Amino acid sequence: MSQYLIEVPYSHLYPGLILDAPAGADDFLVLFGDDSESRAQLISDGTGRPVLRMGGYMTATGTVIDERLWTVRESVRHGDRVHLRLGDPLFDPPAH
Repeated sequence: MSQYLIEVPYSHLYPGLILDAPAGADDFLVLFGDDSESRAQLISDGTGRPVLRMGGYMTATGTVIDERLWTVRESVRHGDRVHLRLGDPLFDPPAH
């Protein structure tokens, strides 16, 4: 597995899902269980809290998933990886 890759066994993200992400990296590739993929960035909101920006993608069944921001409810480091527990999605991605 690449250092900058997150594997998710599902075709979608959902609140409570734990992502095994590379520690110290803020830009990585997410590979979903249906072989679709998307770019993700770990950023901060206006208050400094971590937020995951998930790029838009199309699932293997053709469902289009728009770009979305996800709150990060918990972040726990494990060696060179960090477990990110997703909170609720936000619906307005900030401008770059």
